Amino acid sequence: MQKNWICLGLMSGTSGDGVDASIINTNGINHFELIKDEYYEYDLKIYKDIHNLKEKIHKAEHLKTFSKEIDRLEREITIFQAKIIKKINLDNNAIIGFHGQTIYHNPKEKISKQLGNAKLLNQLTNKTVVFNFRKNDILNGGQGAPLTPIFHQLLALRQQLELPVCFLNIGGISNITIVYDENDPTKLYSRDIGPGNCLIDSWVRANTNKKYDLNGQIALSGTKNEIIFEQAQELYMNRDNKKKMSFDTNDFDISFIRGLNFEDGVTTLTDFTASIIGEELSLSLKKSKKEITEILLCGGGRKNKALIKKIKENLPKNIDLKLIDKYRIDGDFIESQAFAFLAARSFLQLPISFPGTTGCEKPCLGGELVEN
Repeated sequence: MQKNWICLGLMSGTSGDGVDASIINTNGINHFELIKDEYYEYDLKIYKDIHNLKEKIHKAEHLKTFSKEIDRLEREITIFQAKIIKKINLDNNAIIGFHGQTIYHNPKEKISKQLGNAKLLNQLTNKTVVFNFRKNDILNGGQGAPLTPIFHQLLALRQQLELPVCFLNIGGISNITIVYDENDPTKLYSRDIGPGNCLIDSWVRANTNKKYDLNGQIALSGTKNEIIFEQAQELYMNRDNKKKMSFDTNDFDISFIRGLNFEDGVTTLTDFTASIIGEELSLSLKKSKKEITEILLCGGGRKNKALIKKIKENLPKNIDLKLIDKYRIDGDFIESQAFAFLAARSFLQLPISFPGTTGCEKPCLGGELVEN
């Protein structure tokens, strides 16, 4: 009989505004039961420090240049997440899936740096901690992302979704997962397909005290600049890294819309982002072995009505975009649930990434353990 584990997934995405925490009961294979989801917002200082640091780090050498800032912020983030664990009052044998805060991701250089000190977290909480989920995949020729597909497959099994099914996750970066078989992870297909919220959020942060465009309200109030939009589209479609399977927020910038007023900038960036997602998603669906007509929307970007409306306009008319929440799955916590599940798989020495999901050479183990 397979043993079940209580696992806590801690995920801080590219928005850098807080931590999603999910507790699940799982065997790390084909079963999970959700116990609790909770969001913990960073204080304003940590939020600003994360984004200030990310804006300084554009290449690997910057990780050394700003090492003191990195170490200080890493400690603050770790202590913040240790307090979360203490509030939750977990079972003594619980396993923590500690993703950390990504500040630099470049598989070509074999680097994916997340802020988070697993040894300190272990000392502060007296819990087994799994961290550094992306390293082994990158060392085995993979992109280190996306890592959630194996959990998407479990969701498809648990909810008895009709296959094949496509998940579209719109976080800071957008990625897709196509599940063809609910039991065989080697048949999964996944990749990053472009920006998600990162460009829009960056412009909003640069021009206001807000963190993002709530429900796409700002985008709906502005006007797209057609000339800038078309130039940006052309530059993107003719870029050098067309075959890239995973992205960092550093792969995109907002310089091309400087000079526009605030609202028109948000609208133009929203339309630009939607056009890329629509184009790349359409190409992936065309390559699918079987016809897919339903896309399940996950991540914070699914709440941006202007973005979703524009994505739909860029897709074939037979494609139906559906919120994953309609299947009684909270689209805000899929990644934190996924890292709880990945922590169990890592603890059990089971692969967490596959050639079809990250481009790795073979199914890969992932994550490092810090135990008491």
